[in-house]
Amino acid sequence: MKINLLGPMEVIDDGVQLRIPGEKLRAVLAALALSARRSVSRSELIDELWGETPPNSAGNSLHGHIARLRRVLVAHGGKSDLRDVIRTSPTGYVLDLPPDDVDVSRLFHLVARSDAAAAHDPRTAVDLLNEALALWRGPALVDAGNGMICQVAYTQLEEVRLGAYERLFDIRLRLDQARAVIPDLELLHARYPLHERFCEQLITALYLSGRQADALNTYHRTRDYLSQHLGLQPGHGLRDRVQDILRQAPHLI
Repeated sequence: MKINLLGPMEVIDDGVQLRIPGEKLRAVLAALALSARRSVSRSELIDELWGETPPNSAGNSLHGHIARLRRVLVAHGGKSDLRDVIRTSPTGYVLDLPPDDVDVSRLFHLVARSDAAAAHDPRTAVDLLNEALALWRGPALVDAGNGMICQVAYTQLEEVRLGAYERLFDIRLRLDQARAVIPDLELLHARYPLHERFCEQLITALYLSGRQADALNTYHRTRDYLSQHLGLQPGHGLRDRVQDILRQAPHLI
C-alpha cells in the first residue's frame, strides 16, 4: 500500500485507489503515515482531531475512527491483506508500512541521498532532487485537517521543498546551466517574491548568461518589494551578490 500526502491524500493498494471518507479519518491516517512504523499516542491523536477542547467521549470516538479506518482499508483495498496495517500499541497506534511506502518518507530519503552525492556526483544529485520535487502534486496535507501534527509537518515540508529547490539550482549553476535554469527561477521568484535566495540565484543566472542589466533590474524590483511589504532591505547575501555583479566578478559560484 502506498500513501501519498504531498497533495490531496492518495491511498493506493495494488493499483486500486482507496477513498478515505471524512476529514477525521484522513487526519488520523495522515498522522499515522507521518510516523510510519512508530507509535502515535492516543493523546496526540485526540489533540490532532479535537485540539484543546476534546469532548468527554474523545477516547471512545478515537477508537471508533480507528475501527472505521481499518474497515475502509480492508473493504476497499486490492489484493493485500490490510487487516493489521494499523496496529494497536501499548500507548496508541502504529501504521505498519515500510517508510518508503509513504511519499513524505521517500522525499526525505531522496533529499538525503542527493546531499550525499552533491560533492562527488552532482548530476546524480540533480536527478535525485528532481525526483524528490516531482513527488508534489499540490499543497502537502491539503485535505488532512489542521491539527498540530499536520500543521508542523506542513511547515517542515515547505522548508524541505524550498531547500531542495535552492540546492537544485546551486548545483545546476555550478554545472554551467545558467541559461537553462532562468525560466524555472523566474517562476519560483514570482511565486515566492520574499524568498531572497531565489532572487540571488536568478540574478546570478542572468549575469552569467550575459544579462547584467536584467540581473540588476530584478534586484531593484525585489528590493522595492521587500521595502513596500516588509519595511526591510535585502539581506547580506543578496546585497553582496549585487556588488559582485557590479564589479563584474569573474566567478560567482
